[in-house]
Amino acid sequence: MGDAERTGGTLDALFDGYRRFRAEAWPDLRRRFERLAKGQSPKIMVIGCSDSRVDPQQILGAEPGELFVLRNVAALAPTYTPDGSHHSSSAALEFAVRVLGVERIVVLAHAGCGGVKALFDGAPPEAADFVASWMRIAERARSAVDPELTGTARERAGEEACVDVTIENLMTFPWVRERVEDGSLALTGMHFGVADGCLRCRVGSGFWADVPAE
Repeated sequence: MGDAERTGGTLDALFDGYRRFRAEAWPDLRRRFERLAKGQSPKIMVIGCSDSRVDPQQILGAEPGELFVLRNVAALAPTYTPDGSHHSSSAALEFAVRVLGVERIVVLAHAGCGGVKALFDGAPPEAADFVASWMRIAERARSAVDPELTGTARERAGEEACVDVTIENLMTFPWVRERVEDGSLALTGMHFGVADGCLRCRVGSGFWADVPAE
């Protein structure tokens, strides 16, 4: 199979998905999208990972227009650095907080995160141009993980530590801190178990608890 044939197959799959959407979902969603065409007013922003297995809208059972979603490697936010460079994550955060006026930011980590693995074990050679430097945002998460932990326990501890770093970094944005302190904005950490479908929530600094499924 040649490259053109393979890429054509992926495009066909996308078109098939679109046709299913039009046939199965669109009839019920049409009125919602007609309203959304006039503007959006989500109350929640989600900072999630780009991982294909972790869709915030699906996990949190949200409808179109309910979540303003930023996805990047390992669900990270940098510190406040308005230096004129290209900061896509900070731009999304600014729009959500200052323009849309979201009331809550959820940082959604997940099990088996490749970005966190790169932080602790080193990025693969193919990801050396950008992933390695991006993950240095969370460098201090390394010291927050018990060095005696191994396997999945270490992975989850690292993923949860990266959530803590992102929440700390969010507080360096003056307009985030201002809204948190006046009570108009809340920051919440979550962790999704890909294999078991369980959601955990950060209910205090360094403390996590399962979210009841029923």
